[in-house]
Amino acid sequence: MKLWSGRFTAELNDIAEQFNDSLPFDRLMYRQDIRGSIAHCTMLGKCGIITEDEAKTLAAALKAILADIDNGKLEPVGAEDIHSFVENTLVSRVGDVGKKLHTARSRNDQVATDIRLYLRDGIDEQIGLLKTLVTALADKAEKEKATAMPAYTHMQKAQPTTLGHYLLAYANMFLRDAQRLIDCRKRVNVLPLGSGACASTTFPIDREYTAKFLGFDGVTQNSLDGVSDRDFAVEYLSCATQAMLHLSRINEEFVYWSGEEFGFLILPDEFSTGSSIMPQKKNPDVNELLRGKCGRVVGDLMSMITVMKGLPLAYNKDMQEDKEPLFDAVNTLSLSLKVFTAFMNAVEFNRQNMNAASAGGHSCATECADYLAAKGLPFRAAHEVTGKIVLYCIDNGKTLQSLTVDEYKKFSPLFDDGILKAVLPKNAIARRKAIGGCASEEIDRQLKVLRNELNKI
Repeated sequence: MKLWSGRFTAELNDIAEQFNDSLPFDRLMYRQDIRGSIAHCTMLGKCGIITEDEAKTLAAALKAILADIDNGKLEPVGAEDIHSFVENTLVSRVGDVGKKLHTARSRNDQVATDIRLYLRDGIDEQIGLLKTLVTALADKAEKEKATAMPAYTHMQKAQPTTLGHYLLAYANMFLRDAQRLIDCRKRVNVLPLGSGACASTTFPIDREYTAKFLGFDGVTQNSLDGVSDRDFAVEYLSCATQAMLHLSRINEEFVYWSGEEFGFLILPDEFSTGSSIMPQKKNPDVNELLRGKCGRVVGDLMSMITVMKGLPLAYNKDMQEDKEPLFDAVNTLSLSLKVFTAFMNAVEFNRQNMNAASAGGHSCATECADYLAAKGLPFRAAHEVTGKIVLYCIDNGKTLQSLTVDEYKKFSPLFDDGILKAVLPKNAIARRKAIGGCASEEIDRQLKVLRNELNKI
């Protein structure tokens, strides 16, 4: 039975009904829908809008419906949406008292509540997943804080750093993702129930009671805004997109690193696949999928923005299109975080290759320029001198580490024996003790700060 059928004399066209129905996807919210309905009927009983016995009967029947769906005894089918299914099932079990459930409520504020409950559950899970991932990255960073590697700019070797320093960069990104979700949750966790279809209700409801019952921090302050607001969903999708961008970036690099040309990363067998024709292949499919799934969530964000961009107040049927991108983003981000954390716990790095690569590309050229600047030569002049030294190395097949002191002195009399130690990657790393640098003791400090921030979440 349609919840709105009384005004109509003809059944909905079959194609139009298929086009209109949302049960195939909004059934995911059955737990949230039933939870909200239990809170609503309990509030109705408290306020004397229905009797307390009626409220208890409705709540008990709703809990039984929830249990039956959970254990597979009841399948949500045969209705236009999850709200209709639950209410129709309720009426079939308890009779006319079930028809009182929807008193002082519209599907507009009902679905707005369900979405917020669903998203709140997803955010809470993802904050936990991000904390676990940050911890995995931090633990790996601590283990690899002495593993030298090149830092890159423009995908060219730039300066020596460490793998620990690199992994902490991403740990900080994912920490910010968790912090963004915590902040986003504040705007998700506001109750719209009681807004009605658009202009609230004439019944003496207690919205604050319902909010407290469901764990909301407060209630929406305007009924038109309450039913039409999807800002919180756009904000969440933006946060999810940012987290997926970070997953995409690190996995882009891991794909490169797993190849023979880099040889920095040893792909775990349990996170790799092979080729149907090339027996030698070991492919980083998980990493590539993590990179690719970022596009899904970016698309989910664009879908939501496009749906909402031209809607007048208050509710419009266009807003039925809010659920699929939102559900997809929640599922994609959660699964991506789980698989990448498992990957990070299993992956190993080729320290020998990384250490060897750290001196390549004349990556210690800045050390050479800094050495001259510390001797009193203006940095711009020191930069020019060092550039000429690099050209000399290129023309003569040498490295900064293989030059003799006499060769250095040809470019500046300020050079002395100390330059030979200054251009060694391990020494260059050890001297970078400024906040944010890659020296071992600075990595220890960064780890302490990171873990302190994690403990606040």
